[in-house]
Amino acid sequence: MSTPEQRLCVATIRRTGTVAHLRLGPSDGRPLGSFTPGSHILIQTPASVNAYSLTGPHVDPGAYEISVQRHRDRGGSAWLHQLSVGHTVSVSGPVSGFAPVLSAAHHLFIVGGIGVTPILSHVRAAVTGSRSFEVIDAHRPGPAAHRDELTRLCGSRLTTVTDRGALLQRLTERLADQPLGTIAYLCGPAEMMAAVRALADRLGWPAERIRSEAFTGVALAPGRPFRVRLARSRRRVAVAAGVSLLEALETAGIAVPHRCRQGVCGECRVGVLAGRPEHRDLYLTESERASGDALMACVSRCLDDELELAL
Repeated sequence: MSTPEQRLCVATIRRTGTVAHLRLGPSDGRPLGSFTPGSHILIQTPASVNAYSLTGPHVDPGAYEISVQRHRDRGGSAWLHQLSVGHTVSVSGPVSGFAPVLSAAHHLFIVGGIGVTPILSHVRAAVTGSRSFEVIDAHRPGPAAHRDELTRLCGSRLTTVTDRGALLQRLTERLADQPLGTIAYLCGPAEMMAAVRALADRLGWPAERIRSEAFTGVALAPGRPFRVRLARSRRRVAVAAGVSLLEALETAGIAVPHRCRQGVCGECRVGVLAGRPEHRDLYLTESERASGDALMACVSRCLDDELELAL
């Protein structure tokens, strides 16, 4: 389901190293909607639609705040970095894909680099709601986005590490000593999140107690080839390794609504009638993934040789 689109104006810009912090306010003066901590907005750039986590207050925000790290190979970030105060951008959302578990006894936030952005709104909400939490923050030595703010919000509940050895030591200590009902939240580089999940698994953590938010725009593994059977048209389409399902359908002349091509906006959701989807999106909830009755055509693949879609 599409989220409403609106024009927002760049109200302020400040920078921390290679990160630009933008406040986007309503150009028509109308108030912006509240959002669930961990939510993101979708911004239309000349090349694509990209997702950016909201870092500011989540209740009655005067502006939507985002922090964008510049990447040479990602046109969206470069475009946002060249904006100035007064520019307007097309925004959809907010979209919730990384919400807090309000029934958790304790919240363990594990951050890597610019992965601090969705965690910051979680921390704000935890402080406001007097929830039990702690943060392990890993980043390289030197200036780091939102570190002063995170320190102010967390106080003694923040542990900062600047090398891999110290991170693994702290993670081992904290993952091995958590109260029953703790939920861990991860956001950072894929390698870091994989290491945390592997460590948690060795320490006996159930997979459902770990929530994660992946960086968008990262390269996905090509996957194995599979076939798609279309229930309505009775057509079959081959999807080669390294080719997305959406691309294969487009090549075959089959139109599927889409926007971001990164698995974040939910626009290309397609019903699944048979076969097991290999979910790679950041949009579906865990229960929706488990049901296996839908996938995001832009990034998801198939665990079987054939998949039947409601197309």
